[in-house]
Amino acid sequence: MTLDVAGPTPGPFRWSIVVPETRSTLDIHAEIVSTLAALDRGPVQLWIRDVDDKADAVATALGFRQYRDLWQLRCPLPNQPSGLATSAYTPDDLGEFLGVNNRAFHWHPEQGGLTPEAVEATMAEPWFDPEGFRLYRDGRALVGFCWTKIHRDIEPNLGEIYVIAIDPSHHGQGLGRPMTLAGLEWLAAQGLEHGMLYVESDNQPANATYAAIGFSRHHTDRAYELEWP
Repeated sequence: MTLDVAGPTPGPFRWSIVVPETRSTLDIHAEIVSTLAALDRGPVQLWIRDVDDKADAVATALGFRQYRDLWQLRCPLPNQPSGLATSAYTPDDLGEFLGVNNRAFHWHPEQGGLTPEAVEATMAEPWFDPEGFRLYRDGRALVGFCWTKIHRDIEPNLGEIYVIAIDPSHHGQGLGRPMTLAGLEWLAAQGLEHGMLYVESDNQPANATYAAIGFSRHHTDRAYELEWP
């Protein structure tokens, strides 16, 4: 087993290194040192999936600085009914979806600034199911969505809320909870017994909503940065 390396790429990090969740036989220190030695200089991002104290200590000792925690939350299914009338995604919805997504995630390092090409590339992946991409409209305008994903390579299969957002113009109207439940509702209808999502650790409004629904933290993925002149 080796680390996943991406780069060189434009943006804040020239290189990205990922330490996988399953690493019981991996010498993390040796692998990171070896990986860095094979790269040219530039800012490096290091992700440690399912971080623990040992892995965190290795990253810190090598000069990496923690800057982001991403929590994976899970909940049992079925959950509560959503009460929202949602519809499945169609290709005609692409423009409206991009507008809502990019307004809602203008601050987000990965989800913000999506392009039609990026979305269509994701939708070309084998797991994509337009029925699992639930849209909510207030009249004719799209105001929220819950895009789900089923992980069929995991036993038992796991349902993920892949991306969820409410248009900022409708924030404060209590739509986050039922929009989340609409996605979980669809996943439960596929026979799944557990739902999952990722959320920024410091996104307090979202975490409060998810806790009220019944999500709890399963593990933490941690990102580090290294200024490597």
